[in-house]
Amino acid sequence: MTPTFLAIACLIAVTLGYSALCAVSPFGDCRKCSGWGFEMKTDRKGRLKRGKDCRHCKATGKRIRVGRWLYNRWARIYRAGTG
Repeated sequence: MTPTFLAIACLIAVTLGYSALCAVSPFGDCRKCSGWGFEMKTDRKGRLKRGKDCRHCKATGKRIRVGRWLYNRWARIYRAGTG
C-alpha cells in the first residue's frame, strides 16, 4: 500500500466519522463557557460563583457543530432552489 492511499483512506474515515457525529449529535458544548451557560468568577475570598450569562451560546451551554451548520445551510438552499 502506498502512503497516499493510506492518507486518503484515513481522511475518508475521519470525514465519515465526523458526519455521523453531526447526524447523531448536532449540538456540542459551547467552547467559551465549556457547556455551563455562564462564566465562572471568584469572589474576594477566592470562592467560585456564577458570573454573567454566556453571549456565544445565549446561556444554553450548547452550540451547533460546523458540519451540521453546513448541512443545514445546504439543505435550506436546496429547498429554496427546487421549491
